[in-house]
Amino acid sequence: LPAAGFATFVMDTRGQGGRWTIGATGDAGPGAEYSAVMTRGIASPESYYYTRLYADAVLAAETAAGLAGVDETRIAVSGGSQGGALALATAALLGGAVAVCHADIPFLCDISRAVTLTGQMPYAEIAEFLAQHVDLVPVALDTLRYVDCALLARRITADCLLSVGLMDEVCPPSTVFAAYNEITSPKDIAVSPFGVHSVPSAHLERQLGHLRDRLGS
Repeated sequence: LPAAGFATFVMDTRGQGGRWTIGATGDAGPGAEYSAVMTRGIASPESYYYTRLYADAVLAAETAAGLAGVDETRIAVSGGSQGGALALATAALLGGAVAVCHADIPFLCDISRAVTLTGQMPYAEIAEFLAQHVDLVPVALDTLRYVDCALLARRITADCLLSVGLMDEVCPPSTVFAAYNEITSPKDIAVSPFGVHSVPSAHLERQLGHLRDRLGS
């Protein structure tokens, strides 16, 4: 993105790292942790991990918009998997302050259904937890609905480009379409018939073209 002329602001995800990245930002304590956050604080929306992470993403977008040399009318949010969920949530929560939203193979869409569809982590963490904590099932599902991008998506006003892999076992494609179908602003989705939980390299060129068309170079 910087090589293509787009200023880029990257957010470090709190409390994650040690498995696929180093990470630097703590959540419950200082520094990174081995991330297993799907059930952290799940007993209420106020204490839930992803409530905090969504707030971080919103503040990151607002911070980027306020930097010197940045046109606050040309803000885009982008990410893949968990980052795709953060992009959708940020676009929904900031409304017209976000012009473009790129969400690749987004996580956290139609969550209560996703938990029953796939045995893959990280959704499996919720199922394994609730298999023992049966008394928390109703309240946990209420908390998950609070951060569900398929419910937040109807608030998005940005021009959206999503991607989905029809063989994705981590974020089942039907859950991605559950969010996509709720978006009422201009939108498009790149469908990879043999795609798993990854993004084809050719899609990056499509994203750059989409940014140039919507934001200019």
